[in-house]
Amino acid sequence: MEAIKNRYEFVMIFDVENGNPNGDPDAGNMPRIDPETSLGIMTDVCLKRKIRNFVEIYKEGEPGYNILIKPDKSLNSKFTALYEENGLKTKQKGKNADDVREARKFACQNYFDVRTFGAVMSTGDDPCGIVRGPVQLNFAKSVDPIYIQDVSITRQARTTEDRMETGQTEMGRKSIVPYGLYRAEGYVSSMLAQKVTGFSEEDLELLWTAIINMFEHDHSAARGKMCMRKLIVFRHDNALGCAPSGVLFDKVKIAKKDGVTVPRSYEDYVITVDGNMPAGVTLEEKL
Repeated sequence: MEAIKNRYEFVMIFDVENGNPNGDPDAGNMPRIDPETSLGIMTDVCLKRKIRNFVEIYKEGEPGYNILIKPDKSLNSKFTALYEENGLKTKQKGKNADDVREARKFACQNYFDVRTFGAVMSTGDDPCGIVRGPVQLNFAKSVDPIYIQDVSITRQARTTEDRMETGQTEMGRKSIVPYGLYRAEGYVSSMLAQKVTGFSEEDLELLWTAIINMFEHDHSAARGKMCMRKLIVFRHDNALGCAPSGVLFDKVKIAKKDGVTVPRSYEDYVITVDGNMPAGVTLEEKL
């Protein structure tokens, strides 16, 4: 498959209702926030995880669409398997640079997430190098400050015999965001796709499909109701691009409707997109 020839930027707009979109392990797994502004945060790692999970379900068993970053095996064992499957010598001291380059090429061909996001694969006895991926994401931030509600819950199933002696139920807690509208931005570099990973037009269409559907197969009691609301794509006519990304991102505006002070639903917002694009840029609303 031929690598993409155009640069892209994109904006994702999604919301959460009565859920925790991304827990912070440094704060008792409460929803992540910016402490200065109280805006909600979702990390790029969290967003990529959901994209990986969707692709793994959607393309299960298809060659070239494996996922490297997942907890099934150690990464070093996967690197060694790449060497073995492609006839490269394993566990050599002073690894041959040509072998590392070949292993990196095989990793890009075999793993969708390496081809898309890149990966650090320079560990272990059989390193595969470092790949800069053509697709990068910023942290998602909520449009308005979020309110974190700490909810008490009861559990009827005790975990130990000692706890059974104190009664039939015990108390627990969960932290939720009653409502939050989030925005995240991303980039697709055709230069890195062409020179490094071979990220193709087919991969790009799969990426859009994964973004649109990444919450649909990730539902849980902890995350509540999460929905992708908008996917807005800016396509450049060439590889280097025709306008700065910041100029394009500023074309998408989100504002509360008149009279709304505390947003509690998607309908409380107005999203506008300035369709007057710079020369060489095409606007595509995927969702």
